[in-house]
Amino acid sequence: MLTLASKLKKEDGGKTGRASGASDSTHRVSIRDRLLTKGTCKASFPDEDKLHHFQLAVSPDEGYYQSGRFQFEIDVPEAYNMVPPKVRCLTRIWHPNITENGEICLSLLREHSIDGTGWAPTRTLKDVVWGLNSLFTDLLNFDDPLNIDAAEHHLRDKVRHVVQVIWYKFGALCKPLLL
Repeated sequence: MLTLASKLKKEDGGKTGRASGASDSTHRVSIRDRLLTKGTCKASFPDEDKLHHFQLAVSPDEGYYQSGRFQFEIDVPEAYNMVPPKVRCLTRIWHPNITENGEICLSLLREHSIDGTGWAPTRTLKDVVWGLNSLFTDLLNFDDPLNIDAAEHHLRDKVRHVVQVIWYKFGALCKPLLL
């Protein structure tokens, strides 16, 4: 029988990754987390007593934002899963779908959506993690931006847009070029 543990064991070259004395539940969480994030996302809990409030670090492995590390704050409301979690980007970023204040344009986080792609009770936190990760790859949307300046900058001058992304990603290593 093929199990998630055996799949990961095969990918790791036969190592189980279980520390001596680790419980089965800890091992299961580790397997789930590794499959969910594929190495580009990592969740952390600033307060271990508040499991409804956590942070997610996204480190894209391709595209404009490759090698960056972007922190998101996720608050799961009491009414979850009837309403979506509240998500905010904590990292200053030059992105068409994320404002400099951390607001995020991701359809599955919309409570009410005309096109039917918004939040539904069948959606999970896994969908949110995948959605946030995808904002840096296949869901990068310059046609329906929240940060209009970033989208227009990309359309006007792609080279300078990439320089601006790098400047935001790595700090003041180069001068911002919003010309």
